[in-house]
Amino acid sequence: MAWAFGPTEDALAPEVVRLSRERTRGQAGVCWVSDGRKAYEKAVRRVYRDPQRSGKRGRPPLVLRQDVRLTQAVKQRVGGRVVGVEVRPVVGEPVACPYCVHVERLNGVLRDRLNALTRKTHAFAKQPTTWDALVRLCLFEHNWMRPHRALRERVGGLPGGRRYRPRTPAMAIGLAEHVWSWEEFLTFKHYQYKKE
Repeated sequence: MAWAFGPTEDALAPEVVRLSRERTRGQAGVCWVSDGRKAYEKAVRRVYRDPQRSGKRGRPPLVLRQDVRLTQAVKQRVGGRVVGVEVRPVVGEPVACPYCVHVERLNGVLRDRLNALTRKTHAFAKQPTTWDALVRLCLFEHNWMRPHRALRERVGGLPGGRRYRPRTPAMAIGLAEHVWSWEEFLTFKHYQYKKE
């Protein structure tokens, strides 16, 4: 949904939270899972506030949305080994699956597919625009062109006696009806609207 690049995670958290809110439908609240860093709690509490009209004159007070949640999963280590995970709700109700496995998996996919993320590489992304294009292309391929086994759907009457229809994450959330191909991606006519 959103990403940012910079020196520290604490400096990037406000930008990622702000972009995520802008890009969600109706700027609704979302479920956040993070490590124990305070930067995420601060950013979520600042970004997900809406004016609450009271009928009085003056600027209305900003109130945190009820549908936003932040749960922290903090790893406990002994001698460099993870021995437990402490899960604590910070904002709202706790999230059902408060683990960052999906994000870590996606980070692994990006490292695997983008040479600019590997160690001892000659494939540097020297400009921010190049880096942004690389990440966007990789994420598009991951979410629109690559079916994920965990998302497959059991359907009857498929050709070849198959029982499952492959689905991409974009198909699972209703943004696409089929698995996209590179040809379709490269020839698709889209329009970008700029905010005035």
